[in-house]
Amino acid sequence: MSSSNGISKHIVLTSHPTQFGPKPIPIHWGAKNAMERGPAIATLTKQSHRNVVGTHSGNYSVYRALAVASGALQSNHKADLTNTSPVEHIGPHPSWFDADKIVSLDPFGAIVGEVFAPYYEKGYDIRPTIAITKAHINMPELHDAINKGRLQIDGKIMKSGGDLVVTKAAIESVWYLPGIAKRFKISEGDLRRALFEQTGGMFPELVTRSDLEVFLPPIGGLTVYIIGNVADITNPEKPVAVRVHDECNGSDVFGSDICTCRPYLVHGIELCVKTAQEGGVGVIVYNRKEGRALGEVTKFLVYNARKRQKGGDTAEAYFNRTECVAGVEDMRFQELMPDALHWLGITRIDRMVSMSNMKYNAITESGIEIVERIAIPEELIPDDARVEIEAKKAAGYYSETEVLDTSDLSEVKGRAL
Repeated sequence: MSSSNGISKHIVLTSHPTQFGPKPIPIHWGAKNAMERGPAIATLTKQSHRNVVGTHSGNYSVYRALAVASGALQSNHKADLTNTSPVEHIGPHPSWFDADKIVSLDPFGAIVGEVFAPYYEKGYDIRPTIAITKAHINMPELHDAINKGRLQIDGKIMKSGGDLVVTKAAIESVWYLPGIAKRFKISEGDLRRALFEQTGGMFPELVTRSDLEVFLPPIGGLTVYIIGNVADITNPEKPVAVRVHDECNGSDVFGSDICTCRPYLVHGIELCVKTAQEGGVGVIVYNRKEGRALGEVTKFLVYNARKRQKGGDTAEAYFNRTECVAGVEDMRFQELMPDALHWLGITRIDRMVSMSNMKYNAITESGIEIVERIAIPEELIPDDARVEIEAKKAAGYYSETEVLDTSDLSEVKGRAL
């Protein structure tokens, strides 16, 4: 059956293949090497090669569709990946070959050109889902830390002028559906059905192609910033500091004082720099989960509701107003968050710059040891954000456990696994 508008063709592509039809390259998640695992092919260059649900670039894929529709981009464009390989080598680590350790990203995503070379030679269009580069960061708070003597210009990590040297990795989400379902203790069928229904049926393959076990969801990914020597992340003699941060555009970028997000992020960066300068390495994981993954519109609606309620903004009503608007307090689901740490090969965190119990539990339950948890100093909490801190403490989100004196690393330096 054919149709000028392509609808019937789309139905064929999203139907379950017949026993006589072409079979895509299978993906054996957690296999002992990359070739046995198989590449994740989400490009549209050749439909018969696709072996995943969804496509690259997460929510930016819609902009790609607009570019194609407007004639700015050719739909059959094939990326020229010359000289795009990682500037730093990460992995492979044992966690890459454990189907339970990593389920929400492709550990081979940065080195597809290297490990899947035989498929490229056969004409397969395989795109990276991870890119690793180097950059400088310059923030006014770091200048302040230098001026007050908390950080030093060493010429290597922190350069004159306050430029901080980092290695950074951009990571797209790649979900292994059986592993995601197992992580959330639900059936894969229920997971597929919910994903299909709650995206308005955008991805019919979720319910028609049970043979496709990998999904590239239309969501933002994450960025990892590494301060210090990347190889030291897995050195048991080197201390590791980590800040896992969930996006807050209003505070992180524009400095809104209703929450502690930017102050906590900057405090985490400062401690990561200090750890690197004292011989270790620091890691910032920045997740695109705006407004506790409820979105910025919902967040601003809740801000209005909190400020206008009788009695004013209070810790007791903080999460209640969120639940009234969104139906749930938090949708970040930190269960998937440790995957980036496992991709880096982290097995122990000496300084965890967070008092979030949700983050702590997710990380430790995934098998990573946390030695010390570090809170944001009281003097860095904006007055308008104290309601948030008190609400998180009352709800059990935020621990008040005694933490490490961050002025010295001697007690954790050289600690064995």
